[in-house]
Amino acid sequence: MSLYFNSETMRFEGSMREPKRNRNVFLDVKPIPDDNGTNVHPATGQIRRNATVFNNRVGFPPVTPKEAFVNTAATTGQTVNMVYESSKPIYLVLRAIGVFPYTRLPSGETAFVLAGPSMVYCVLFFLLLTVYIIFILLNRIEIVRTLEGRFEEAVIAYLFIVNILPLLIIPLMWYETRKVVSVVNGWVDFETVYRKTSGRALELKLRTKAQVVAILLPILCSLSVAITHVTMVDFKLLQVIPYCVLDTITYMMGGYWYLACETLSITAKILAEDFQRALRHVGPAAKVSEYRSLWLRLSKLARDTGFSTCYTFTFICLYLFFIITLSIYGLMSQISDGFGVKDIGLAVTAFCSVGLLFYICDEAHYASFNVRTNFQKKLLMVELSWMNTDAQTEINMFLRATEMNPSSINLGGFFDVNRTLFKSLLATMVTYLVVLLQFQISIPDEPNAMLMHSNSSHS
Repeated sequence: MSLYFNSETMRFEGSMREPKRNRNVFLDVKPIPDDNGTNVHPATGQIRRNATVFNNRVGFPPVTPKEAFVNTAATTGQTVNMVYESSKPIYLVLRAIGVFPYTRLPSGETAFVLAGPSMVYCVLFFLLLTVYIIFILLNRIEIVRTLEGRFEEAVIAYLFIVNILPLLIIPLMWYETRKVVSVVNGWVDFETVYRKTSGRALELKLRTKAQVVAILLPILCSLSVAITHVTMVDFKLLQVIPYCVLDTITYMMGGYWYLACETLSITAKILAEDFQRALRHVGPAAKVSEYRSLWLRLSKLARDTGFSTCYTFTFICLYLFFIITLSIYGLMSQISDGFGVKDIGLAVTAFCSVGLLFYICDEAHYASFNVRTNFQKKLLMVELSWMNTDAQTEINMFLRATEMNPSSINLGGFFDVNRTLFKSLLATMVTYLVVLLQFQISIPDEPNAMLMHSNSSHS
């Protein structure tokens, strides 16, 4: 240790003189929109003193500290919760079909109220839909019982019973609504920290995509169900309506998944670009620390996205796997007789189900790549020679944090949702198709069996 004062000593003494209330112990402190040292309770509106306020020491070079702490939503009229506003059309459609019974509080937060109007509406909708589907299910079971055709015809008949299974998505989603609401509120905290760090609001520009998905998906689902029923069974409008609702529930959950993964991907790209831009200017090591805090929040949101709907999307993936297997088997079993009008409905069902399963796996894979792998590349490209020791240490800690915090979207520990999952499901489906086709070949046709029996009796 030197006996003379130098720059390192002065910097240490300067850090000791900093007020202790500005030092955050943990990086995941809940941010506070106002900066007057108080915290406003979201439910009662009362001011809570001595609350931990997020300390902004980052900011962009053109933004002064005073401007970085101004509530931009109040001054510019921008919406605070951009993530919710971007996905709002999807949420409204899901609530309209009884899947997502959330409630918006006056404070701007999202909540799940068990005795709220949204939950009451969803329960009534579910009960009416259940009664309607039970009536149709009894009719389908009677058709299957009186069926006297080949094996593949019986399998195709069971396909319409399997199409009723998405009704279970509604109670599964009710059970997980609290977790989904927690993720939505977690995005509010992330946006607050991002706004205080970068001095600007998070711009996703996903509102148009959400509106297109919310409008087109129900129309396309109803169209595909109508085509399937016209080409495969006797067309009865009263029996087609519940199938349209169930198909819309399945594919709107896919739309929700698409918007959630797109939000993660775009946010990760914006955060990486902002981090690179901030490092172009010489500043304290706290700049890297604050972006590490932002990335840790984003990584947790990526994990929570899969965990919040683990049971629902596990069921959806298994359901799609079952539907794809039955539909493709029905198509392949008709090769010997040639393709007809009946095969159009099977082809539409198989194509739509494969497309939805692929998008679920691909979007999650892309989001995980942008949150972790792409961000690690940005960190590895940082030039450390011009930085001080503290900044280099923070960069190394940032890299270690990206290695120790997995950003893969996992469905509650059952499996990771990525392209490997899609490949595994297709490989398993091929195995089942081979078994079904071998079983079909081993069963002789009824006319041939009767002819052989008559020949043996004459002889």
